[in-house]
Amino acid sequence: MTRGTTSQRRQREAAPAAPTVPKIPPAQVLSRLAALQTATAAELKEQWRALFGKEPPPFNRAYLVSRLSYRVQELAYGGLKPETRARLEALGEQLDGGNVVLRRVRADSRPLPGARLIREYDGVQHVVTVRADDFEYEGRPYRSLSAIARHITGTRWNGWVFFGLRQPGGSA
Repeated sequence: MTRGTTSQRRQREAAPAAPTVPKIPPAQVLSRLAALQTATAAELKEQWRALFGKEPPPFNRAYLVSRLSYRVQELAYGGLKPETRARLEALGEQLDGGNVVLRRVRADSRPLPGARLIREYDGVQHVVTVRADDFEYEGRPYRSLSAIARHITGTRWNGWVFFGLRQPGGSA
């Protein structure tokens, strides 16, 4: 036996086994979904570990319940077909053109192309035009509102907060 083969076998033996996720009988789906609504945070986190085989993310209760609800149904009835996933990813690429900055912004919270954002700062009125893939300020394209806010103020700002689209420390 060669050295490379022994090394590979040791790595496979040392690697942790993939967690086994239980199959959920369709008859249990409704009762499990109902139980999620009244579960404590600790119970939701335990369910996450059982159904996803990993630690839960540090998100709020509503997020955990919605993802666990989907997961219960996915394990009972099956998930999306690979063709459907590929089609959804292709549609997403069409929407954001592969722009990672746009991908981070929820589609329903982004101002529509053509909208004008107006902010008065230091007695000067600043107007930004929302475009499909970026923002225009003083005839120049900018990839983010934060870059425009930094240009105007000379300091780092969250552009969504600066233009009044989001409250400081909160959501839209």
